[in-house]
Amino acid sequence: MTVRKKKTLVAGIGMFLSLALLAVIPIPRQVSSSKRIRTDEIAVFLQDGDVICRMGDRLWSVLFKDISPVDKRFSHLGIIRIVDGAITVINAEGRAIEGKDCVNETTLEEFLSIAKAVGIYRLHDYEGKAVSSVAMEYIGYPFDWSFDLHDESKLYCTELLYAVIKKIAPEIQLQTLFQKDLSKEIIPLDAVSNSNYFREIVYVTSGERYVVVPGTAFNIFLKNAAFLRMGEQRLFLY
Repeated sequence: MTVRKKKTLVAGIGMFLSLALLAVIPIPRQVSSSKRIRTDEIAVFLQDGDVICRMGDRLWSVLFKDISPVDKRFSHLGIIRIVDGAITVINAEGRAIEGKDCVNETTLEEFLSIAKAVGIYRLHDYEGKAVSSVAMEYIGYPFDWSFDLHDESKLYCTELLYAVIKKIAPEIQLQTLFQKDLSKEIIPLDAVSNSNYFREIVYVTSGERYVVVPGTAFNIFLKNAAFLRMGEQRLFLY
């Protein structure tokens, strides 16, 4: 084995062990209650089947967000499910210490509890209920610590969405990239947030709200200093 191959192998093993170790270390939540994104701030924008992306406050959140080559705002995603007004999130999590080392369905409140930023994305031209219904078929699947797109018996967060879309819209090809430390093709978070297949509905951080307003290209001044900036299609809410 050449020196270069040995270094690549060691780097890949190191990254894998780091992720595995982080999965079993209990990390205290760092988002204070005063800065936490509330469910009522998000719920008004949601539809069944929306993709919800978040930037978490965990140690590994920065690692996952930095994998994205363009949009580095997010570290995790899930799929919204709405039944009789109750909103839940279907997501693949690697939290073995909390018994959630799998695809599971959690409350919107719990999903937001460690979020420093959240973005909502909607698939163009497809019924949202189809997205959430297919996602439910994967509940209980173990988390994919090997990050292998060719093995759908285990899934990581974007791989779950990848599997769902392959069933309902096989013509859609989510962006992949080669992750050299793992020596594998993976799906980054900005395969959604930087994709023409999805429309951004809202982006929320602890202090800012951005709401997409399609087809608008003029200033609108609203109560509480909300405004739409000239030449842009985003409503900025303080």
